[in-house]
Amino acid sequence: MINCDLEGKTLKVGLVGTGYAAQRRAEAFQNSSSSELISVVGNSVENTQSFCNTYNINSMSSWQELVNDSSLDLICICNVNRDHGSIVRGALLADKHVIVEYPLTVNPEEADSLINLARQKQKLLHVEHIEILGGVHQALKKHLSDIGTPFLARYSTILSKQKVAPHWTYSYDYYGFPFIAAVSRINRFTDLFGEVETVNCNARFWDAPENGYFSSCWCQAQLSFKNKMMVTITYGKGEKFKTSDRTLEIYGDEGTILFEGEKGKIIRGKEEIEIEVDSRRGLFAQDTQIVLEHLTTGKSLYIENTASAYSLKVANATLQSYKNREIINL
Repeated sequence: MINCDLEGKTLKVGLVGTGYAAQRRAEAFQNSSSSELISVVGNSVENTQSFCNTYNINSMSSWQELVNDSSLDLICICNVNRDHGSIVRGALLADKHVIVEYPLTVNPEEADSLINLARQKQKLLHVEHIEILGGVHQALKKHLSDIGTPFLARYSTILSKQKVAPHWTYSYDYYGFPFIAAVSRINRFTDLFGEVETVNCNARFWDAPENGYFSSCWCQAQLSFKNKMMVTITYGKGEKFKTSDRTLEIYGDEGTILFEGEKGKIIRGKEEIEIEVDSRRGLFAQDTQIVLEHLTTGKSLYIENTASAYSLKVANATLQSYKNREIINL
């Protein structure tokens, strides 16, 4: 329970980051009557100034200055993964509500302490997981029973990107281990199938010419769930891949669900039934509005931060499995 009365109040918001997610958040906050975007802090002076000009807001010199601004009610964190945990902790200690894009932290062992701190401070700590709101996941949940009892799944997301320039999403330090950075891949399945029993993971990285960066990566994890479900998740990106792929397939004892990109179908022998999938557009705005309604009216959120923390625990097991070359029992 959040111990504050925000009913009818316009929430003053501070933003960390100036990239794509931050831009969508800025638009959502400015389009809502429940919030007012006040200030932003970014990594680049040039990008931050451009952001301020676009949204007509102020800039801060550091995230520490931002979270300690007594006029702000809510901090939204959209910057490099490495810094999420530190900024979340700083914002909570400064008695702010927090939205953070996944992952909550690149140090999964820190997740529980951040959640406990939010409880102690009686502040909201919301971890964005728009994959749960997305059309593919909602269609999956709607039609999963149409294929009987699921027992096997595979999910592949490959991004072909030639001539990769140094960017934080290809930085070992800023991005983190791919299944932690892209924990949504795991969270999608823990949301559907519950707790994981064992994890096995392999990975490969190709170093970029620039120190501390990779030009390509490939990771594959096998998750064995307590309900006997088996899921293989493949994540890859960079210049080594000449084609991209986004395929999700779930096998049940009465049929198969197949998604290729946003197009889905149920397959039962020779019968194929198309699945209607809602657009992916507007998900950051939807997530933002859900949080604002939660803070101002008490309306339920679509995901608990403990669910995200559990997915991070599984993601950390993929890292340990890769590093130690062993199957990890959870």
